[in-house]
Amino acid sequence: MNKTIRVTVWNEFRHERESEAVKKVYPNGIHGTIADFLNRQEGIEAVTATLDEPEHGLTDEVLSSTDVMIWWGHMAHHEVSDEIVEKVHKKVLEGMGLIVLHSGHFSKIFRRLMGTECDLKWREIGEKERLWVVEPGHPIVEGIDEYIEIPREEMYGERFDIPAPDTLVFISWFAGGEVFRSGCCYNRGKGKIFYFRPGHETFPVYHQPDIQKVITNAVKWAAPTDGPRLRMGHVPEPLEDIK
Repeated sequence: MNKTIRVTVWNEFRHERESEAVKKVYPNGIHGTIADFLNRQEGIEAVTATLDEPEHGLTDEVLSSTDVMIWWGHMAHHEVSDEIVEKVHKKVLEGMGLIVLHSGHFSKIFRRLMGTECDLKWREIGEKERLWVVEPGHPIVEGIDEYIEIPREEMYGERFDIPAPDTLVFISWFAGGEVFRSGCCYNRGKGKIFYFRPGHETFPVYHQPDIQKVITNAVKWAAPTDGPRLRMGHVPEPLEDIK
């Protein structure tokens, strides 16, 4: 019997409360939209957490019951408590999956896990984006065509200051000419991380079925597995008799 994947969708939830344009696109918040489509998938249970809740909604109880966390942030990265970042970082190393979306590239947790500034080029004029699949055998692109087209998006362009991904799944091309590594997989400790670029708050990107499919696939890919329990540190007794 397959284990239910427990997902926590974290979002600042600031743009949706402060901007009518964003509220019109995501009336229940970006986190609400993502949790809604995930909860329609068999074997996934999604809850939400937001910045202004106590402990940013990421209490020890919530973290202990999270298999995969999805992170969307933009205007208030600096307001996220270092203590909470440390707890999430520890959970990832212990095996919790982490999916970082769009402007979450500048989040404290992503920069901590990458060890770089994670800076990039950007332009917000609503141009066409084409996400090309470059690793067609990867589980994250199961059921996806060779590219995904987004009619209007914010541009992110190279150089993207990240470590070379363990696996690069998507490369974006924008109508203005830039390209970008838009689907990046990493392993940190026992945890799996997926950075997925699309999702500017003023465009209905998370309502697109193919974008929802990628995020759903990523949740299943990033979920913890029953791997070996690793022993670290001093090992006084050898496995073999070497006396």
